[in-house]
Amino acid sequence: MSQHLKVGVVGTGAMGRGIAQVSCEGGLDVVLFDAQPGAAAKALTFIGSMIERSVAKGARTNDQAAKVMARVAIAATIEELAGCDLIVEAIVERLDAKQALFAELDALCGPQTILASNTSSLPITAIAARCAHPERVAGLHFFNPVPLMKLVEVIPGLKTAPEVTARLMDISRLMTREPVLCTDSPGFIVNHIGRAYVPEAGRIVSEGIATFDEIDRIMTATAGMRMGPFQLLDLVGADVSVAVMESLYGQFFQEPMYAPQPVMRARVDGGMFGQKSGAGWYTYKDGKRVDPAPKAAPKAMPQSVWVLPSASHADLQAPLIALFERAGVKVETGDKPSAGALIVATPVGYDLTAAICNLQLDAARTVAVDVLFGLDGPRTLMVTPATSPAMRDAAHGLLAADGGGVVVINDSPGFIAQRIVAHIINVSCQIAQRAVASPEDIDKGAKLGLAYPMGPLAWGDKLEPGRVHFILQCLHEFYGEPRYRPSAWLKRRASLGLSLLTPEGKG
Repeated sequence: MSQHLKVGVVGTGAMGRGIAQVSCEGGLDVVLFDAQPGAAAKALTFIGSMIERSVAKGARTNDQAAKVMARVAIAATIEELAGCDLIVEAIVERLDAKQALFAELDALCGPQTILASNTSSLPITAIAARCAHPERVAGLHFFNPVPLMKLVEVIPGLKTAPEVTARLMDISRLMTREPVLCTDSPGFIVNHIGRAYVPEAGRIVSEGIATFDEIDRIMTATAGMRMGPFQLLDLVGADVSVAVMESLYGQFFQEPMYAPQPVMRARVDGGMFGQKSGAGWYTYKDGKRVDPAPKAAPKAMPQSVWVLPSASHADLQAPLIALFERAGVKVETGDKPSAGALIVATPVGYDLTAAICNLQLDAARTVAVDVLFGLDGPRTLMVTPATSPAMRDAAHGLLAADGGGVVVINDSPGFIAQRIVAHIINVSCQIAQRAVASPEDIDKGAKLGLAYPMGPLAWGDKLEPGRVHFILQCLHEFYGEPRYRPSAWLKRRASLGLSLLTPEGKG
């Protein structure tokens, strides 16, 4: 495809000017239009400053920068966009406004012009509904900030012509973006995957299992996420995030898997939006987040420790046992613990109470440690209402003996990281099952659009699909809620011993 294409951009706010920048940097001609007087000129000035910055950094020469900027022009009227090959809309996120604009563009432009919306949440089919030629309308969803976020979602509506979709994939690559293809479904790929992380963290904090900052520490330092769920909420803004949660929950007809939590709505109602309001889950001083200080580890240590043997994950237990041995505590190896030993379980999926009751362990001296994600981050120590405070403190002191961090949580099936990551994987499996996107594009979307440490389906493979399925089964059985029912995609592949990236057999 020739790079001598003309792209019109309607709406020149942060998203519109970003789309324009990557278009001209990719060798495409760009025409900016904004109904607000002076807005397009401000966007052009901003783009110029970004190009100048790249020169200062040595990324391009002055001559190259001049050529890039020569590709950008301003349209005084919307009629000047009529000759564009592609027009990308980046106006207010309101269906009525977008429908009116697309109907106008549809009447104005010749048949060669593709009309694309940068909507993040509105149905493409609905946006195209008032157009005489809906076959040329599609979604082209970029992410903010556009020049830094390589991902773009290409979304055909129900009436979009296949050749339009194919052209948008090619044009996206000319813009130096990484396109992923998805169906016209609520949340598309990235916002759909995001229905797992923050809502499940909200569920955990609302049950008093752990505090918001403890969950953030576990999910970043142990599970490897770039930002904790509550850090993310405060950065984006609770008003924005909760509105998306509630909107998508409604669009999926109250699917329990995507249910938002009342504890999130309370922050919005109280005006505690996060960083921009000076307080959210965290407080802020001079614009910087104030992190609560971790609790100091007790000095107590047990006289001896007995680790409940596990045939299914002895390999995961080995580093924990080695940690205890390095701390100088006797590790008992008998079939049963001695009368005064600290009992340590390492459940995957089930809660500590279930282990105590099923195996008839001494509840007062039994604790649990999450070993599924290793011991490099803060170690998660789980206790029950029956745990002796002395044994809890001894276990805490033992786990922190080498200087490592420890987070003590209340009893929960799946600890913290297990249940949140399993929920992310399950939602992603649902996306694959519904054929919203290919398994490869689901993983690409999560990595590039959400900065996850790996794609959720690949993550499920790493943890083992059977284990992920079991964690969800334990959650489903414990709570008795359809929220945690395992996806059919996950269940079949776990049963057959296949990768979660395996496509359907019919093809």
